[in-house]
Amino acid sequence: MADPTPAIQPAAVAVVRDDSLYSVPLKRSVRLDVILPPDYHQTTANYPVLYLNDGQDLPRLRMQEVLDSLYTEQAIRPFVLVAIHTNADRIQEYGTAAQGDYMKRGSKANLYADFVLTELLPYIQKHYRLAAGPANTVFAGFSLGGLSAFDIAFHHPEHFGKAGVFSGSFWWRSKAFNNAYDDETDRIMHSLVRKGTYNANQKFWFQTGTLDETSDRNNNGVIDSIDDTLDLIKELEKKGYSHENNTIRYVEVEGGHHNQETWSAVMPNFLTWAFGK
Repeated sequence: MADPTPAIQPAAVAVVRDDSLYSVPLKRSVRLDVILPPDYHQTTANYPVLYLNDGQDLPRLRMQEVLDSLYTEQAIRPFVLVAIHTNADRIQEYGTAAQGDYMKRGSKANLYADFVLTELLPYIQKHYRLAAGPANTVFAGFSLGGLSAFDIAFHHPEHFGKAGVFSGSFWWRSKAFNNAYDDETDRIMHSLVRKGTYNANQKFWFQTGTLDETSDRNNNGVIDSIDDTLDLIKELEKKGYSHENNTIRYVEVEGGHHNQETWSAVMPNFLTWAFGK
């Protein structure tokens, strides 16, 4: 005889839409989607936090479904996810805070970094129960949003202990591709890492897809997305980060595209790296 007792359904994450944060440096309201772990309202615990650029893409990333599955499998520690929506000014607000690229894109990246550090972090810390310190704070993003997340985290280890970059725009450069362009000196993030310092408490996760793009500017048989990411990892290794000491993880997705479907599929790898038990 079948057991009449209904199966207990695992608790689901809760999504909170927050439109109350106005940024002075950005001169706009910043919409947030905050995803709380299933047990958030049943405990008084403080939780680690993931800040995520391009928060408007949560539906295409199937983030709720991914998180519910990982929590059901008990594959990750509970954490708070803060998804930061961008707007039509995305290509100006994302980039490297130190400088824009050769086309003057990223002209507001310094203002976006100011927003994250002086407005967003204090706001979230005030309104949600978070575990303190960089060891409990992660920043991640996709494409140009990944470049932004890495730039902010790398330069502010006092706030961020981990960063995740999906198909990062590490091509970001100070010159156009022509006879005067030089990979060694003209890729902006690589130069910034070269000038930076090693922090023993930071870790970095990188992903590329073998079909991220088709461009191969140096004709070495490797697409630029992969080349630029691997070259950035080499710069980090020169500082002391490495796969051996678990401060770098690189995931290359065979057949992976530059889109939310690929990033969603590899998201469990990232989240178990960032919040694994």
